[in-house]
Amino acid sequence: MATIAIRGRRALDIPIVLIGLSLVVAAAMLLPVAYLIIRVTGSGALWDELTAPATREALARTVVLAAAVTAASIAISVPLAWLTVRTDLPLRRTWTVLFALPLAIPSYVGAFTLVSALGPSGIVQGWLEPMGVERLPEIYGFFGAWLALTLFTFPYVYLPSRAALRSVDRSMEEAARGLGASRMTTFMRVTLPQLRPAVAAGALLVALYTLSDFGAVSLLRFDSLTRVIYVRYTSSFDRSSAAALALILVALAFVVVWIESATRGRARYDTTARHNPPPAVALGAWRWPAIAFCAAVVLASLALPVSVIAYWLVRGLQAGEAVEFVREAGMNSLYASGMAAAVAVAAATPVAILAVRYPGLLSSAIEKVAYSGFALPGISVALALVFFAANYVPSLYQTLALLVFAYCVRFLPEALGSIRAALLRVHPDTERAAHGLGRGRPYVFWRITLPQMAPGMSAGAMLVFITAMKELPATLLLSPIGFDTLATEIWSSTREAFYTRAALPALVLVALSAFPVAFSTLREERRA
Repeated sequence: MATIAIRGRRALDIPIVLIGLSLVVAAAMLLPVAYLIIRVTGSGALWDELTAPATREALARTVVLAAAVTAASIAISVPLAWLTVRTDLPLRRTWTVLFALPLAIPSYVGAFTLVSALGPSGIVQGWLEPMGVERLPEIYGFFGAWLALTLFTFPYVYLPSRAALRSVDRSMEEAARGLGASRMTTFMRVTLPQLRPAVAAGALLVALYTLSDFGAVSLLRFDSLTRVIYVRYTSSFDRSSAAALALILVALAFVVVWIESATRGRARYDTTARHNPPPAVALGAWRWPAIAFCAAVVLASLALPVSVIAYWLVRGLQAGEAVEFVREAGMNSLYASGMAAAVAVAAATPVAILAVRYPGLLSSAIEKVAYSGFALPGISVALALVFFAANYVPSLYQTLALLVFAYCVRFLPEALGSIRAALLRVHPDTERAAHGLGRGRPYVFWRITLPQMAPGMSAGAMLVFITAMKELPATLLLSPIGFDTLATEIWSSTREAFYTRAALPALVLVALSAFPVAFSTLREERRA
């Protein structure tokens, strides 16, 4: 038993097993960054890349893309949140679910559907050719990457913004209206500032996702840092330069996290006011423009990719395209993602218990380190683990265990957040009562604490499962030989423009991911 003194409270006895498990998790989360640093130390690669004009250009392109995607996601999401929470928009619950479903579409799947539909020889071009339209505007490059990433990441901002808007203290809005402020002024000066933490948190997710994306920028031929790193890794025997670029990308991701933290300020957003449902704002003449806006978003982010996938699937089946390979790839995806979800939940549980039940400097440091994996792009994690396995533990190289470990490093924060939130709702008095009746810690955990944590653990496992199903860079670089997943099948097919072959695994992947997203959204709606 270890003892730790906490300022302002009596000393708490922390089980040494809990400390040990948490420290192991923290060390594992730091492993990729540590080995990237070791890989470039003494090689001069980091300085060479920092001073290279090509690196500065790729870095500038990446920053501009992340800023543009983040700004567009905010511009789309905040109006959608207001429409579905505060107005009499018809079918509000249906729109809410539809706006969340683009999360189920991997960016590289969305990118290949955009190329298929809007590319030089795409579906739309074929429709317009009899009308004399010989070529559509170029979809490749910055515009295509910006469009694809915006369409399939805006729900990261929409969902927390909508949740925050439902809990806004309406007394401040009523006071502003009572003082003669217009509805627009009240929203801009009173409501929107209260949404800032939620919007900023969602914007952080969008920015980090954009920095770490590999599939969409590669298919749309935009040279962001992730694409440059992958090309450098696959075309050079000296991988120090790729590691140096990965460290630059990791540093950029941490800068984004720091900016988000700095913008929070010291304002307080908590309140004791009751959050009664506000009366719906009558849209009146704006109803049809609002419906058109919502329909356009759903059409571009959901209907278009699903329709294109279905189109190529029908063509493939008519042409006799083999479908047997999807079964094996689907089972591999389910198996690897399921293992990652289970391991991530198991690893996050001791960290969550330590942070919630034994707050202090040690627990706070471990929790922050555990969250650091969220700032690591997938390709950076993959490169780090390739270096680690090939140089220090060859037996792990190209094994399923290494792939699952990479998934856990990337997505453990999703499980940790859900479990921590669930544990905060477990009242310590129930555990103290069991201890007072002579029950030991293991019994109290298994019979009292764990059942009440189960909903949070399930939610965390679901999030990890969805994101692991879509993960591409780590899967490409770390999967065992012959271990094809839905993500790698889609990538290999679309890279060679075999859209009919990519259609079925893409549709299966979207369907498997869409079900938990829709289920979670509807469950939150029923709780509201």
